[in-house]
Amino acid sequence: MRKFSARLFKSRGARRESESLRETMANQESSSASGSNFEGTAAVNIILNHDFSGGLQSWHPNGCHGYVASGDCGHLEGVTANSGGSYAVVSNRTECWQGLEQDITSKVSPGSAYTVSAIVRVSGAFQGPTGVQATLKLEYPNEATSYLFVGRTMASHDRWEKLEGTFLLERMPNRVVFYLEGPSPGVDLLIDYVIVSCSSVKESEEINRRCFADGDENIILNPRFEDGLNNWSGRGCKILLHDSMADGKVLPLNGKFFASTTERSQSWNGIQQEITGRVQRKLAYEVTAIVRLFGSTTSSDVRATLWVQTQNQHEQYIGIANSQASDKEWVQLQGKFLLNSVVSRVVIYLEGPPAGIDILVNSVVVKHAAKVPPSPPPVIENPAFGVNIIQNSNLNDGTNGWAPLGPCTLSVGTGSPHILPPMARDSLGAHEPLSGRYILVTNRTQTWMGPSQIITDKLKLFLTYQVSAWVRIGSGASGPQNVNVALSVDGQWVNGGQADVGSDTWHEIGGSFRIEKQPSKVMVYIQGPPGGVDLMVAGLQIFPVDRQMRFKHLKKQVDKVRKRDVILKLSGLDASSLIGTFVKVKQVKNSFPIGSCIMRMNIDNEDFVDFFVKNFNWAVFGNELKWPWIEPQQGKFNYQDADELLDLCKKNNMEVRGHCIFWEVEYTLQSWVRSLNKNDLMTAVQNRLTGLLTRYKEKFRHYDVNNEMLHGSFFQDRLGKNIRSYMFKTAHQLDPSATLFVNDYHVEDGCDTRSSPEKYIAHILDLQEQGAPVGGIGVQAHIDSPVGPIVCSALDKLGILGLPIWFTELDVSSINEYVRGDDLEVMLWEGFAHPAVEGIMLWGFWELFMSRNNAHLVDAEGGINEAGNRYLALMQDWLSHAHGHIDGQGEFRFRGFHGSYSVEVTTLTQKLSQTFVVDKGDSPLVINMNF
Repeated sequence: MRKFSARLFKSRGARRESESLRETMANQESSSASGSNFEGTAAVNIILNHDFSGGLQSWHPNGCHGYVASGDCGHLEGVTANSGGSYAVVSNRTECWQGLEQDITSKVSPGSAYTVSAIVRVSGAFQGPTGVQATLKLEYPNEATSYLFVGRTMASHDRWEKLEGTFLLERMPNRVVFYLEGPSPGVDLLIDYVIVSCSSVKESEEINRRCFADGDENIILNPRFEDGLNNWSGRGCKILLHDSMADGKVLPLNGKFFASTTERSQSWNGIQQEITGRVQRKLAYEVTAIVRLFGSTTSSDVRATLWVQTQNQHEQYIGIANSQASDKEWVQLQGKFLLNSVVSRVVIYLEGPPAGIDILVNSVVVKHAAKVPPSPPPVIENPAFGVNIIQNSNLNDGTNGWAPLGPCTLSVGTGSPHILPPMARDSLGAHEPLSGRYILVTNRTQTWMGPSQIITDKLKLFLTYQVSAWVRIGSGASGPQNVNVALSVDGQWVNGGQADVGSDTWHEIGGSFRIEKQPSKVMVYIQGPPGGVDLMVAGLQIFPVDRQMRFKHLKKQVDKVRKRDVILKLSGLDASSLIGTFVKVKQVKNSFPIGSCIMRMNIDNEDFVDFFVKNFNWAVFGNELKWPWIEPQQGKFNYQDADELLDLCKKNNMEVRGHCIFWEVEYTLQSWVRSLNKNDLMTAVQNRLTGLLTRYKEKFRHYDVNNEMLHGSFFQDRLGKNIRSYMFKTAHQLDPSATLFVNDYHVEDGCDTRSSPEKYIAHILDLQEQGAPVGGIGVQAHIDSPVGPIVCSALDKLGILGLPIWFTELDVSSINEYVRGDDLEVMLWEGFAHPAVEGIMLWGFWELFMSRNNAHLVDAEGGINEAGNRYLALMQDWLSHAHGHIDGQGEFRFRGFHGSYSVEVTTLTQKLSQTFVVDKGDSPLVINMNF
């Protein structure tokens, strides 16, 4: 059964109830009198005596007094019923929870949606509006009584207010009591009438979506502290209200007041507000806060975070935004969030700086996020694909066009290669030979010194440029040195490619970049070796790449690698029956694995699950299998999230990768793991292997055994070099069915010398020499501005090991959806066309649930963007369909992708259907069909 919990409406402002709603309510009253069970098939009011026309019949004051007043006699000065009839008065209240209640046990059913609407008011000695809340008291057998928030509004003494909410029950309690509560003790609660009506879940979702789609209303109460600190509280600290601080040196940026936190003893201490009932699941919200710091001369991170409690009492912390703040000025903190599940409580809070530093808050705004219009395709006139934008690249005119960066010296030497580097040749094809001249850079005193050139006016926005050069260093360095082709874009460093370069020979540098915002100044320069070491650069090429030409090449390659000839051979028919026999072949599923990252919080969103199961055939968990998630505190385990994700995948016949058993990068590990001594750490490693691999034996097809060993060395530093092979060998012993992978990033893009293909190969060979059963190579593929030949070159090099290669965490990023779609197609085609690649995993697809911005295929509320449409179109392109007539030998031939097929053969008198699978093979696959 689907799980539901309270589905909450946002409180609306002061708004009188319309006559039409009043009439609808009156018509519903007679339907509710029988007290029968409702199954969600009719919108009827289940509250008895909803308008108090029968006095307090069916209602009970909860720890207080109550009576019914007439709108005509005015028991309270200046108060008449909103409807002109009667209203209830709840008085002698000594606790905020005291109010008026009604037992609705016999009128509610689990799984049905109920909408609540009430007209309320308050009276008594108080200042400003006060909260009135609708609540359910739920009594389950052998459990403590629980309370479910339904809805809330701010009420005052001068007019009636509307309170709205909605709820669903996951399971049926022994007793369900509806009641209204909330004002401070001593304040009387006035109730004009109450409607609780039943509707279908679909109708409730639509009502909520309409109700919460108003992006103009801030759901934060008292957002600028004009009502003091009402509705705000400290999260583990105290909060104060100010109109100025530090002798008038700190003033509000806007308005008259701001709040501060004091006595912060933890980084998570801050200011908070509960927003339960004012946020709706599956809607995106935008958060904007104005903040600064006090009590520190250095800047620190300030974060906006959401604390969520689900109906089953699980806690979630959702990061919304972060920004560097200081005590110098106010800064804006901005981000977005979305709730996938129905929740019982939601709190937004600000946190982040170290203990002892005060957070100052001027305002907080949380609104339904405005829809971002689709980005138009970029218009690029005369892209000049393959044309080098570097002036005097061949040095035919000496060093004209080049300038030394810093006080170094440029001169021209001879003896460099005459051919283009391989990756550039793959992009450019036939090309004139290089001149053999190179720039010699001497008198270098800093690593950044080298040749430079201004290229601002030669660049076009949204074009992907490939970088290529031959480089070499002079003698005097201790071994190979990092050389980098870099760009300064308005003072910001952009990586154009890197390589470890020695003095003995020329080395290729290959990289890429793209500019998406109009720059004022762009300079390219070559840097890297330490001061005192000469640098040589030859044949620098920067040119825009023609992706469509590359796709044509890849499609031919795909036909060789991913397809096979098929012969459908019919038997049992005479020659006359073959005449007019028609064959229709349809591919049902491509067998090439293509999957996505998912997280536990995603699968509460039905729209997410629907897209996921329809468009992927593999899965990998984003966090739920990692050690910090499974065992955040030593000896306290959380396997439930991983179990629930596995159940979803099993239900939908999806294979799963296990990411990851260990992670070698120190900052990713729990503090308790980092603090262990050598012996205890070894014990913890053994326990982790045994616990995970035994529990999930034969459940995960792959495991990333020790993530990112090229970028971290925590376990190796503390337990010795052999610990890495030990992890592989032990994992294989515990679960021989799983293929064990290495997994690392920046292997494929030429921008990180730590993880170049050459170093990755050496790393894998070293593991194998120690006996590690490495079964696969993971290329994460978090990539910017991908260039096919550069990616393919890395795959070719890795392919010599003979191990299957997977893109394990693929994502691409661009502010323009069309360019993002181009990038995604580049990577999918390169992987699909390469014979060594055996699967591709996207690192997510849904906005707000990906590791990078501007990388999503589906927006937060389920809209598919251009990049998503490209993906869906490509998945259809990778399915083969064929039709035609049987030839004279009773055969039908076609060439199709590997995967599952159905075929329908129709003769003049009969029809035959059959399924078959096209697997890998060089010879034609013969499928016999017998009539």
